[in-house]
Formats: sequence, C-alpha cells, structure tokens
Amino acid sequence: MQISGSSNNGENAPQGDPVGQAPAGGDPFAKPATTQKPKKEKKEDSFPVFLLKLAVIVFIFRSFIFSPFNIPSESMLPRLLIGDYLLASKWSYGFTRYSLPFSMPLIPGRILASTPERGDVAIFKAPPDQSNDYIKRVIGLPGDQIQMRGGQLFINGDAVPKKRIDDLLLPVSQNMIDASRLSGRGSACVDARFEEAQPDGSLTCRYPRYVETLPSGRSYQVLDLIDTPQDDTGVFTVPEGHIFAMGDNRDNSEDSRFPAQIGGGIGMVPMENLVGKAQIMMFSTDGSASWVKPWTWVSATRWNRIGETF
Repeated sequence: MQISGSSNNGENAPQGDPVGQAPAGGDPFAKPATTQKPKKEKKEDSFPVFLLKLAVIVFIFRSFIFSPFNIPSESMLPRLLIGDYLLASKWSYGFTRYSLPFSMPLIPGRILASTPERGDVAIFKAPPDQSNDYIKRVIGLPGDQIQMRGGQLFINGDAVPKKRIDDLLLPVSQNMIDASRLSGRGSACVDARFEEAQPDGSLTCRYPRYVETLPSGRSYQVLDLIDTPQDDTGVFTVPEGHIFAMGDNRDNSEDSRFPAQIGGGIGMVPMENLVGKAQIMMFSTDGSASWVKPWTWVSATRWNRIGETF
C-alpha cells in the first residue's frame, strides 16, 4: 500500500529505512519518522552581565519611578522625624538632570513637567549649589505673594487659618541626642524649656502645635515654638518657574524665607530642581539600634509610622 508522500521503490530515499515505508516486519500504517533538530540550551548570563542588568533596572527605577530618601533634621516636625525613610515618586513633577543619580546631564531642560500643588511635601536640590537634597512643603507658586506676620502665614494678602491643637509630645530619641550634639545645643529638644521629665525618668519634648489650612482646603500641622525674626517678613513674590518652600517646624527651618547661601537659606527654588514628591513612609528608626545587637533592630523600629502616606 502506497503512503502519500512516499516512493514505491524508494529510489530517492537515502540509505537506511526508506522514508515513508514501514520497516520490515513493522506496522505498515505507522506514521513516518521525523527528524528533529536538537534544541539549543539557553545560555546562562555571566555574573558581570547579571550585575549590569541589575544596575540598569535600579537606575531606571530610581530615576523615573520611586527613590528612597531619609530625614536627617527636625525642620519638618511634626510630620517628619529624624530617622524616617520615605519613598518619593519621581514622575510627579517631571524629569530633569536632577532626577538622575549624581545629577547626570542626560536630560535637557525639564520634560513631562507638572506644577506642584500648595501643601505638597517635595524633595528638591537646594540652591544655591544644588548639591544637597532638601525636603520642604510647597507654600507658594509662581505669581504668589508670601508673607509672615507675627508667625502667621499670608498668601496673596489673605491670612492662612492657623488653629492651636494639642501639644506635640515627642519622646527624646537617640537620633535627637545625636543631632543636638552635632548642632552644639545643650538639649535634645530645641531648647531646655521644652523638656519634660516622665515618671520613668525618660525625657519628652513638649512643643506647641497648630493646624494650617490652605485656600484649597488642604490642612497640615506646624510647630511655632518661640518668637523669631522669620516670624515677620517682607512680601516675597514668587518668580515664574519657581516655588516658595517652607519647613513645618517654622522656627527651625532655613527655607525660602532666607536668601540662598551655602549652609543657610534656599531662597526661591527653581522648578527644574524638583526631584520628587513624598508618597509613603517605608521605614522609621529612633536611632538606638546597634549592628552587633540584632535584637535592637526590632526595638528601635517605629512600627506605627511605617506605611503612612502624604
């Protein structure tokens, strides 16, 4: 019986079993054998190639999606504490060279630009040298007139409502002690007058706390501790392409109320300096952990702060 596609006499078949014919003594209705090419084994990447791919993924993630930042100062109390670690979205305000690690000049100007909203907690490269990341709250936008009178904020001539609420009771942490030593002040609190001893012998800082409500209805907490020169300012007019940024700890923040100078104020912040918008708290520690004592990693973690959003 002839099978379709075969030759009766096998004249064109190579040596061996004729193609399309059953071997002698075999099943004449068996399907013809097919020759399959052996599959090539997938070549595994070398370790250097793996590291290069990982570096590219991390570069893209940190430059264009999310990037971690830590809080080293008290300028954003009560919202942010020393030892907080947060994630900032990199796409919120667009991308510039400052979005990239080491501010690599790979992005011309500002692309996919978006204007911040008043009340945003923003990370930016601080003027005048653009070498350090600062985190402050966006208070003024281009064209706004900003002024402080007697510790109260005015935007475009209108007073921003400021309501007194319960004092902030902040337990003195190792972070605060270390910061006070670096600053040279004699107390872990801003001043010894704010120290309050607890029955167990620990110390707490008691700070006057307020809620400000912006014209948009957005509210946030601020500290106003003592009378300082920055409680009364002239009128600042925010130039085009800039923002006016302030710390929530109004008496302990060198911000847009001060001229831009290295180690001092920041003046008006160009929007091209914006790096990201604070989104979520990913970790927080009081600074008491020791690397050689793993059990302290747990006790030092401020678990109640993890997962907070902005």
